[in-house]
Amino acid sequence: MNGALKVIIDIASTPAILVALIAILGLLLQKKNVGDIVRGGIKTFVGFIVLTSGAGVVSDSLAPFGEMFKHAFHVSGVVPNNEAIVAIALKQFGTATALIMLAGMAFNIVFARITKFKYIYLTGHAMLYMACLISVILTTTKMSTPMMVLFGGIALGLSNTIFPAILQPFTTQVTKNDTVALGHTGNFGYAFSALIGKYVGNKEKSTEDINFPKGLSFLRDSTVSITITMTIVYIIVAIFAGGEYVTSKLSNGTNHIIFALQQAGAFAAGVFIILAGVRLILAEIIPAFKGISEKLVPNAKPALDCPIVFPYAPNAVLIGFFSSFVGGIVSLFIMAATGSVIIIPGVVPHFFCGATAGVYGNATGGFRGAVIGSFLQGILISFMPIFLMPVLGNLGFQGSTFSDTDYGVVGILMGNMAKVGGQLAVIICILAVLAVLILLTVLGKNKNKPAAE
Repeated sequence: MNGALKVIIDIASTPAILVALIAILGLLLQKKNVGDIVRGGIKTFVGFIVLTSGAGVVSDSLAPFGEMFKHAFHVSGVVPNNEAIVAIALKQFGTATALIMLAGMAFNIVFARITKFKYIYLTGHAMLYMACLISVILTTTKMSTPMMVLFGGIALGLSNTIFPAILQPFTTQVTKNDTVALGHTGNFGYAFSALIGKYVGNKEKSTEDINFPKGLSFLRDSTVSITITMTIVYIIVAIFAGGEYVTSKLSNGTNHIIFALQQAGAFAAGVFIILAGVRLILAEIIPAFKGISEKLVPNAKPALDCPIVFPYAPNAVLIGFFSSFVGGIVSLFIMAATGSVIIIPGVVPHFFCGATAGVYGNATGGFRGAVIGSFLQGILISFMPIFLMPVLGNLGFQGSTFSDTDYGVVGILMGNMAKVGGQLAVIICILAVLAVLILLTVLGKNKNKPAAE
């Protein structure tokens, strides 16, 4: 990969820089003064740094939890982890991934412009990971590089347009407005959770309205409740893992109970930082995005990373995480009983995807929707990787795989098309999806036309 291309990819796959540049572009298109442009760009940039820093703190605190869990309960198998599988894949598919990502960003803007689905996907690392998945599958068809970039770019552009669209009816229920969308690789699972919540729950009984006894009213503070809950969970797992294992392998000699307390506190701090970053971003990106929506893509909405919905239901975040993780554990027992590949619950995907699924389940079905929706989403992200692994070629035999539902939808569809009919079947599949997108737009326009007198 040449130097200039690498710089472009680094910018595009770094959410803080990408979204700050988008905010600056939006403010320029609105002809704001220099001070407003500089302030908007910097605050958006810093907001995303705050958000990703919080996500990093959460991920770092969950890593030893996952290791303690595996040791305590003696489980081994494949651990779904997007970062791990992409790191392996990029060594072989780096250039194709980079070119598909750039083409996909361009096609996303084109599709947002010409169809009724006005979503601009701004989660850079998610685009990179999806581009990597697409490049792996297209490589198995022996497709030439120019063809791979063209049709891989179209596939990525479609993915970046469609997944925010299928979730948007539920996103508006979460945010109570239609100004922002969610752009993450678990959107299919969140829509699934929201649908489950709609049919099994009652949205009037929200997770955020839980009535605590007067003496326990302090638990209504999400930071306090998260810290207490995670402390209990960490200590239980640390005890089962054993003090000797924790002190020798994970804590650098720190007592295992003290280490559990530290990690629980770090987790709560990470969630607090995420919420602060989200508030800062939304305050800047939505007004700035007006310029893009007015000039380039009328009525466009920014599709941002999953933590943007966390402030709307902090209790559902924690409930969703635990419910999803329990779904992963139940799935593990089913896999062990049936003799299939064992997918070990990945704590990080179960947190980010489960928490988000909990927020969406709560929006449509309250407490019951959050619990059941995220639990079933946890089962979904446990079994989907089993069906995805065989279509990844040699990459499918590594010790990790892609975790979120959208990878499963795209990968299983394209991968099986490739197995059935090679390049031609994949191309027909991609073009058929594009045709459906355009047809829905045409039908929508005809439906909105006033009837003839």
